[in-house]
Amino acid sequence: MTLHERNLSAIPAETARVARAAFPQGNVYLQLRDELGVLYPDEDFRSLFSLGGQPAESPGRLALVMVMQFMEDLTDRQAADAVRGRIDWKYALGLELTDEGFDYSVLCEFRARLIAGGAEERLLERLLDLGQERGWVRADGRQRTDTTHVLAAVRVLNRLECVGETLRHALEVLAGAAPAWLACWLPPEWAEVYGRPVENYRLPHADAERLALALQTGTDGYRLLEQVYAPTAPAWLREVDAVEGLRQVWVQQYELRDGQVRWREAEQQGRPPVERMIESPYDVQARYSAKRGMHWTGYKACLTETCDADTPHLITHVKTVPACTPDVGLLPGVQADLAARGLLPAEHLADAGFIDAGVLAGRGAVEIVGPAAVDTAWQAQAQQGFDQAHFVIDWEARHATCPQGHVSVGWAAKSDRSGQTFIYVRFAEATCRACPCRAVCTRHAKASRSLCLLPRPEYEALQAAPAYQRTAAFRTRYAARAGIEGTISQVVAATGLRTSRYTGVAKTHLQHVASATGVNLLRLVAWLSGVPRALTRVTRLAAMIAPALP
Repeated sequence: MTLHERNLSAIPAETARVARAAFPQGNVYLQLRDELGVLYPDEDFRSLFSLGGQPAESPGRLALVMVMQFMEDLTDRQAADAVRGRIDWKYALGLELTDEGFDYSVLCEFRARLIAGGAEERLLERLLDLGQERGWVRADGRQRTDTTHVLAAVRVLNRLECVGETLRHALEVLAGAAPAWLACWLPPEWAEVYGRPVENYRLPHADAERLALALQTGTDGYRLLEQVYAPTAPAWLREVDAVEGLRQVWVQQYELRDGQVRWREAEQQGRPPVERMIESPYDVQARYSAKRGMHWTGYKACLTETCDADTPHLITHVKTVPACTPDVGLLPGVQADLAARGLLPAEHLADAGFIDAGVLAGRGAVEIVGPAAVDTAWQAQAQQGFDQAHFVIDWEARHATCPQGHVSVGWAAKSDRSGQTFIYVRFAEATCRACPCRAVCTRHAKASRSLCLLPRPEYEALQAAPAYQRTAAFRTRYAARAGIEGTISQVVAATGLRTSRYTGVAKTHLQHVASATGVNLLRLVAWLSGVPRALTRVTRLAAMIAPALP
């Protein structure tokens, strides 16, 4: 398809007249068009189209339709109907009243074009550029970040369901892509076994029978893979996504030992960690995670917004990651992206999940405001033992002194499995055994006390953090972080952020970018209209009781 020049700046006179008559008090879409003009020029998307071919729908209009679609949490069909039938949408898009619109499938094709061209960020970047020009967004201010869970657009499966559905999915895809090749060797009984979705309530309940079914499914899956990778099979079959998904799931769930199929029961038998475990064949990038009693399969959305008192609070950055990705470690990437856009804040607020010793020690140009992670050692939790804070560390002499005055006898730099460097400090066994305070220092029956210290800059930053966090100044500054919870609530309520419409991290991220842009437009209209920011809602009962409280 090719991109033809169009005049998007002019609103047809009849469309403007009817829209003004229908909405004499104004409307969010009328205000957006009047204030922002043409938000997305076609020229911004020229690189996504070829030089020849049939004329394409205006990409600028499609981009705005996509954002407005998420402002109201509409499906593709509902959005296409709104373009045809709603006066306010026609005004925002600059369309004639008689414009027939487009088929809803065009939106799906446009999303694919955005993802293939790596242009999904342009939806948000264009609005932020306009915000910088008009002073709504600026660098060197305050911003805050938080994450929320996102459910994948797949059914949650247990292990037995997962392997059964993976094999069934591969067979379904191959039946459509290479029916003649599949029919040459496919056992007739497989049509009955793998011809319908695998549901747990249909599976046997006894452990022995479930194990036997798992092994039989594994044997059948290996047989399919043998046929696909046979020298006589078409080479392109190995590049089919469903076949590659089957291969990966079988590596994770099974092993072949001496020609026998074995069901991997634990990580010790070769099962991968959760960050690599495929949970569904229909979205191989979705991952399982658990947080504060919440268990889900899918992704995380990381949102960052401005929070200065004299500007509208606009989302400046959106990141979509697998659900198992820890929050700690996300801030450097967020700040790098903000710096590339010229939006790096002077003060960045985040909760304890984002803060570790490395963040506190390496702040750079941005001041990180947030509580340091709590010491989880039993001595610190019990508040009656000797945690690391009770030891005096002499970094030049390379030794530590315990609260009883004993000096360590071992000091060595080591690394853990994740590559984190630490200092291992050891005290003498004879000294520790004779110590009268051993019970509040270590629970080991025979071993001496040892310490695992972070490198000096990180250790000192972590030790200094609690004292500052107990001050009123810190509590006042950090209180502003709570506003990001309201932003997440608004994005979820308005756009359905916590449920992915699509499969794969790229498509889910495009949904999140469009959702954030839509909420930014809603906030801009409220800001330009002088609507005050909403306060935290209070129930009638709480409001009635509050005045009576001392």
